[in-house]
This record gives sequence, structure tokens and C-alpha cells, in this order.
Amino acid sequence: MPTTTSPDSGDHRSPLLSPPTKPAGESDRTQKVCIDDMLQNYCGEFGRWQLRHFVLTSLAWALEAFHTMVMIFADREPDWRCVGGTECDRAVKTVCGLEPGSWEWTGGPGSSTVAQWGLVCGEKYKVGLVQALFFGGCMIGAGTFGHLSDSFLGRKGSLTVVCILNTIFGCLTALSPNYWIYVLLRLLTGFSTGGVGLCAFVLATEPVGPTKRGMSGMSTFYFFSTGIALLSLIAYLFPSWRALYIATSLPSLLFLLLVIPFISESPRWYLVRGRPEEAMKIMRSITESNGNYGLPYGVIVALDEDAKCTSTTTTTTTSTTNDLNGQHDKKTKDTAVSGSLVDVIRSPVTQIRLFLAVAINFLCSVVYYGLSLNVVNLETNLYINVLLNAVAEMPAFTITAILLDKYGRKPLAIGTLWFSGFFCLVGSLVGNDGAWKVVRMVCGVLGIFGMAGTYNLLFIYTAELFPTVVRNAALGCATQAAQMGAILAPFVVVLGGALPFAVFALCGILAGIHAFYLPETLNRPLYDTMGGMEDGEKDHAHESV
Repeated sequence: MPTTTSPDSGDHRSPLLSPPTKPAGESDRTQKVCIDDMLQNYCGEFGRWQLRHFVLTSLAWALEAFHTMVMIFADREPDWRCVGGTECDRAVKTVCGLEPGSWEWTGGPGSSTVAQWGLVCGEKYKVGLVQALFFGGCMIGAGTFGHLSDSFLGRKGSLTVVCILNTIFGCLTALSPNYWIYVLLRLLTGFSTGGVGLCAFVLATEPVGPTKRGMSGMSTFYFFSTGIALLSLIAYLFPSWRALYIATSLPSLLFLLLVIPFISESPRWYLVRGRPEEAMKIMRSITESNGNYGLPYGVIVALDEDAKCTSTTTTTTTSTTNDLNGQHDKKTKDTAVSGSLVDVIRSPVTQIRLFLAVAINFLCSVVYYGLSLNVVNLETNLYINVLLNAVAEMPAFTITAILLDKYGRKPLAIGTLWFSGFFCLVGSLVGNDGAWKVVRMVCGVLGIFGMAGTYNLLFIYTAELFPTVVRNAALGCATQAAQMGAILAPFVVVLGGALPFAVFALCGILAGIHAFYLPETLNRPLYDTMGGMEDGEKDHAHESV
């Protein structure tokens, strides 16, 4: 009598075995779940997988700090001294007017670019030109890599490219034979640097669940401030500007070799690019690494247009599912969903958000970089000053991170902007003599304290205002506006006296007024598509009524 084999027996000898049957009750049911719901209900919002991925990805912020703030040390005007036996008055504060050969740079001509190419007196404008063009390159790069990371390159691919370019351009800068080659290479370095923080931020926060996303997003700037603090130590160890550029560029190479291989692409990017299998693979990896039981049979990740997204920062209930037994109103898309700034401008929901985000980022950047330059220009030890400035920003990050989910993004943005604007206003009203110098210095410190908190908040706020399909493009546009503010800031500082503080106060107050017109994103889902956001905002408006 022949032996029959059960389909469930797992006997590999029978060529006629049928595939495993679905669990009881699941034969005709598929659950389409958006990523936020899957993270909340099955994978875990911020477990071991997200922590490791977040830390590794956010290390790129330190690289951005190196390439951006290195100009403070490389382009500084070093000390000088009189040469013995010559007519030289060391009591004067400038070398302008002194006879050539009567003085020399203390650290030699290789101590900075200013000493190397004589960028003093009538040539001093060239220092500002280099810095302005660097931020101009950042502005172009932010828009370019913001688009590329939303399209075919992806978040991880774009981060890889910018790190490669930073390594190449940074090392070549150290070999600059003359000033104009130096300018060109700093422009190119700015182009690649403009995409580092942008790509790292989105890649680090997109796999995080909604209740943890705000706190994790606010924590990314700790890595930037830590990078500035480390830069002061590196600059102290490498007093030559050429050696400094090498020392600050090699970490990008180490990041490429030691960190990038252990970073995953964003599952949200896979999903909107029509690659749900890769997205599901990452979601399963998150589930397993976080020690959860695994994804239930039939649960698949889908765009928010195809799955009712119910996640908020206050609910952990099972997500709403779509019973597809005879109801095929929508099907999971296997084709790429793309978007651009044109779509953002066309949509009545996002067009005003983009305008406000651009304006606020621009005004905020003028204040942040302007106050930073004012602090750097204080006649104190440069290395200690930069270190203290970096450390002073960290309490602002902590406070805004703690209050973010308690009071919401909008009230906190308005509060920090007006806090900074108020103290800048006070700084513009006090004199600069005697004890009033201390008052103005304190006003500057408190002003940058508030603006540092705003800068931190704006990244997570702007990212939440736009759907995945155009998130990096919109964030890149806002970052471009911030770089325009950075370009303008040095020219404001040149005004001198009380005028810079008055301009900073005006910018802070105006930015706070603009923030009044932004919607609150606390307890709102992170949408994937333009259609999903428009439908979700309509439903939210009806619920509010």
C-alpha cells in the first residue's frame, strides 16, 4: 500500500508537495499596514536595531561639522610679532601700514591661509569671499542631493556619494597652490557638504516609530556639536592649515569604510520606489533585532494611500486593516512613486508650508551664524572659545528635546525664536562700554542658545511637514534657504556696533511670526505620498470640526 505524504509534513522527497497552507482564518485576508503602524504594533519603534542604525548614521553630522567649521581655524588671522632691529610698533592691533619685513607671523606662513597668501588689509575681503562661496556650494549641494536622495540614489546612496566627494575635495584643498584654487576647492567641498546632514537626518529618523521620532530627530545635533568640540582639539594638534584639512577629511574616508557598510537604506524610500520586497526585508530585520515575535502572516507594508494609517504618538492599538476579500479598490503599487518640488508647489496643502519653512530657515540661519561669528570674534583663546560655544549649544538641544512632545513643534518653535529675538533686541539697546560689554556678551550667548534650539527643532518639524516622496526635496529647499542666510550673516556682522544685534532681533521675531501659520505635526502620522497627506489632512480637518 503506497504511503501518502501530508502537505504539512515537510517531506522533501515528494515532488508533488503543495506549499504550506495559510493559518486558519487567514486564507483570504491580507493586512496592508503603513510603516508607522507596523513599527508601533509589530517591529518596535526604537529598539536595538534603530539605536544602532541611528548612532551609526548620525556620526555623519560630525563630518559636516569638520568640513564647515574648519574655516574658523584655517582662515584665521594669526598673531604676529615685530622683527628685531626694525621700526615696528607692536602696540598697534594691525599690520596694515607697517613696513614689509618689519614683522612676521608668529606661527609662520603655513599657520593659516591668511598668513600663506597675505589676506589682510586690502585683501581681507577674500576671507569672507571664501566663506560665502563655501556656503553657496552648500546651498547648491543641499538642493541637488535632496533631489537625488528622493530619486534613484536613495538616502544611503547619496550619503555615500557625498562622503566620497568630501574626502577627495577636502584632501585636495590641503594641496592648493594658490588662493583661487583654494576658493574653487572650498566651493566644491561645500557642494558635497550640503548633502551630508540632510541625507543623514532623513536616513536616521525614517525607520523610527512616531512616538520616538521627535526625540531621536532632536538628538542628531548632539553629533554636530560634538564634531565642533572635537574640531577644536584637532586644530590644536595640527596648527598648520594644510595638515588640518587632511586631518578633518580623513574621517570621511573612515566613515565610508567602517560605517556605511553597516547602515541600511530607508524602508520608506524602498516603498515609494516600488520595491516593497526590500522594504519588508528591512521591517523583518527590525522586528527580529528588537526581539519581537515577528510579523503576523499576511501583514504587508503599503503606502498610506493603500493602507489606512492610524498611528499617532498616543496610540498603540492594532492598526486598521483592509479586508481584500472581494474588495480590490486599491492595490499595492509595485511601481515607483516619484515627486518633486513642482508637486509641492502645486498642492494647496504643501505650497504654503514650503514658503513658510523656507522663510523661517533663512531668518534662523542669519541669526545663528551671525551670532556664532560675533562670538568667534571675541578676543579670547580661539580653541577654548569654539569648544565652549559647542558645549553651550547642547543644553538647548536637551531642553527642546524634552519639551518637544509635551508642548508640540509649533509652540516650541515660536518660543525659541522669540526668546532669541528678545535677547538680541536687548543686546542692540545696551552700550559696548565697561560692564555693558558683559551684558551684550550674555545677550549674545542667550540669543545663540535659543536659536540653537530652533535650528535643532526645524529639522524634525520640516521633515514632518512633507510626505516621504518629496521630504528630502522639501528639506533640501529649506536647507538651501538656510545656506543663503549663512552667506548673508558675515555681511551683517561687518556692520559693527549695535546694528548686527538689531538685525538679528528683527529676524528672530519675524521668523516667530511666520511659525504661527504652520500646522502642528505632533500626534500626526508621517505620510508617504502627496495623495496620502491630502486625504489625511482632510480627515483631520473633519475630525477637528
